[in-house]
Amino acid sequence: MYLMIVQLLLYIVSFLLIWYSAGLIVTSVDRLAHKLNLSAFAVSFFLLGILTSVPELSVGISSLIDRKPEIFVGNLIGGIIVIFLLIIPILAIIGGGVRLAHQMEKHNLVFALLVIIAPSIFALDGRISFIEGLYVIFLYAILTYMVEKRKGLLERIKDNLVNNKNHITNDLIKIIASVILVFVASKYVVDTTIYFSNLFQISSFLISLIIISIGTNLPELSLVIRALLLQKKEVAFGDFLGSASANSLIFGLLVLLNKGDVIVPNNFVQTFIFIAGGLALFYIFSKSKQDISRVEGLILLLAYVAFLIFEVI
Repeated sequence: MYLMIVQLLLYIVSFLLIWYSAGLIVTSVDRLAHKLNLSAFAVSFFLLGILTSVPELSVGISSLIDRKPEIFVGNLIGGIIVIFLLIIPILAIIGGGVRLAHQMEKHNLVFALLVIIAPSIFALDGRISFIEGLYVIFLYAILTYMVEKRKGLLERIKDNLVNNKNHITNDLIKIIASVILVFVASKYVVDTTIYFSNLFQISSFLISLIIISIGTNLPELSLVIRALLLQKKEVAFGDFLGSASANSLIFGLLVLLNKGDVIVPNNFVQTFIFIAGGLALFYIFSKSKQDISRVEGLILLLAYVAFLIFEVI
């Protein structure tokens, strides 16, 4: 009993640490984008998208070491549901909508959603092969090229770094330090979540799909609130799309490292329906008025509740 209380307290401390670190990341990225005269969305898509996916990578490597690849599959696929049916809806509901205009071209958004859903499509037959892992990585590489070409991010960074080298060092240090804190805290939260979940004897895939996917997306959840308070919604939205896309990259890399086919539970079709339906709703809503309104956010959130009910039952 005493041990459980101590772990619960450390659990809360880890949440607070992630909250604080996420705030530093949001403000530092925004300042960095301003100093380099770059789009906050573009910087968030590439930089934050990768950095906030560090917990997913950590969990994935741990699952391979433990020879339980189904954990990283459930975690990364569950992360898609968490981002599009929980986190973005929260941003829309609390923030009074999320404007999407001028942040990503229509064809880029469609391709980004294709990259995001690719792992789920390959998992439909219950087996993910080495070649399919390579294909997911290839799709992410194409997306990176498309977005970078449109935003001219690398070229502009190169041109501006020379003139602002001394002014961005502090921001880069803060971002790196904050990401390390997020990594350590998120890893502890995930490990503790697994510990508590094991007490109820829940399958590892279901745990990763529902519980661990929330744990590894704590940086994104924290960024929602911090970005709203700081009025930096485009930073948050850029991170969400970048993080969901980066999850596909991590998925492909982990499949390759597994050195063999990854087996997925037979009831995955039900999960895929919610993933495909959620992404379809997101696209329809974003296409209609170039934003996700508060009502549309609520609809997406209700879809997440339905997903939880069906998975638990």
